[in-house]
Amino acid sequence: MTMKFPTSILSLPALVLASCAMAASGDSAAGTFAIEPAGSFDEPWALAFAPGTQVVFITEKGGTMKFVDLPSGKVGTVTGLPKVAYGGQGGLGDVAFLPSEAASTLGRRTIYLTWAGDAGDDKLAAMMGKGTLVCDTADACRIEGLTEIWRQDPAIRSPGHFSHKIAFSPDGKYLFLSSGERMQGAPAQDLGTNLGKVLRLNHDGTPADGNPFAERGGVSRQIWSYGHRNLLGLKFDLDGQLWDLEHGPRGGDEINMVEPGANYGWPVRSNGSDYNGDDIPDHTADDGFSKPAIWWTPVIAPGDFLFYSGKLWPEWRNQALIANLGTQSLVRVGFEGGKGTELQRTDFGKRLRDIAEAPDGSLYVIEDGEGGRLLHLTPAK
Repeated sequence: MTMKFPTSILSLPALVLASCAMAASGDSAAGTFAIEPAGSFDEPWALAFAPGTQVVFITEKGGTMKFVDLPSGKVGTVTGLPKVAYGGQGGLGDVAFLPSEAASTLGRRTIYLTWAGDAGDDKLAAMMGKGTLVCDTADACRIEGLTEIWRQDPAIRSPGHFSHKIAFSPDGKYLFLSSGERMQGAPAQDLGTNLGKVLRLNHDGTPADGNPFAERGGVSRQIWSYGHRNLLGLKFDLDGQLWDLEHGPRGGDEINMVEPGANYGWPVRSNGSDYNGDDIPDHTADDGFSKPAIWWTPVIAPGDFLFYSGKLWPEWRNQALIANLGTQSLVRVGFEGGKGTELQRTDFGKRLRDIAEAPDGSLYVIEDGEGGRLLHLTPAK
């Protein structure tokens, strides 16, 4: 049976038992950070800085995208976006830029987007497109030549667990993509689908050479790891190690060290229980599956995360900062020997959807839902 902890545990200092994170004491956001609003948005889902600039782009779930020039505070709009299947967990998803195209002005650069799209026959699929972002004025950009370069296979009627998060490898050669199991469970263990997987692709969306299941052919050529549920974060740490941040069912939210060919167990193993109350066997030392570095029961319901690289909080360097929906908090996790420990939990009182690090090492978090605010975080005075 899965270990359960009473909600009163949220007031205790940080402890770790069998890599299960018991919450650190909840610090107030106002006591930890100086907070300055930088705009509000309609159901924001992801944010990303255009490399080399102080301009942050924000996708909105309904199918729109805006950007903020942070020094001036001016907000601009982006046109040329894809048609999205909005509803449930579906809509416009992630936004990403090639790190190799860093420049001090926006100008023209490659842009990647993910979204939930209509795949026909009343089915939906996560999709990824590549285009050219063109910014001729300070308040308007457009995407030219946006072309779909990848989609989930098979398409599913379910409106959830799209995941579709993008991460570029530190050497810039590969695009890693998370693909959720669409609330179906079993596809995560099926190497004949790309659902419930982390994928390793070329910049054009084709399978990268040397993937662990390439000899199987078909979509198996895309797969880097499998046995995943709903991966809402995919990031490299400062040492070049890839990690994913994953929603569990009732319990068992987790961070995994992502390794090629590894099977992370879903839905055969989970440190949570099914929503219908059925037990799912917990991970055990001899179950043959890769284990989470850290997991949470009760859940934190994460939005996304990053590994901090700046200088404003030097003691946080290469630690994970997680923006959380369910606990309305920012959680800080340190890692040693492949195991994670929750070090701090800062309460914001609002659902946090995403987090990004600015060029100066300050942080931006964005709230979930209609009117979600973009908040600038610096050290409290």
